[in-house]
Amino acid sequence: MTDEQKAAALARAKARLDTLHLYPRPVRIDGVRIHVAPWFFRAPGLRRFHGYTLHGNIMVKRDPPSDDLVTHELCHIWQLQHHPVRMPLSFFKTAYKRNGYEREARWAVDQTRGNP
Repeated sequence: MTDEQKAAALARAKARLDTLHLYPRPVRIDGVRIHVAPWFFRAPGLRRFHGYTLHGNIMVKRDPPSDDLVTHELCHIWQLQHHPVRMPLSFFKTAYKRNGYEREARWAVDQTRGNP
């Protein structure tokens, strides 16, 4: 995946999320990077994931990532932009599948599937 393809994937995901009104400000993608890093997902605890967000970085297991995956991970970046402490700490308190931020990212993908 070239840098241009990564930028286009981020722009598509942003356009999808911009149709939602989850937070007071739209998601910012300046400085956000997509990294294709299969090695990252070999770590224990990460093997089951296809994508992972580390603040301004979206780590993906396979190239190219689906638009749904990029949108899901960009939603996590949006959450972090509004709740930089509460969001990551929530994963220590609540199981992954029941975590409100995780559910919100899945919902965002479902609501925007087929948008723009």
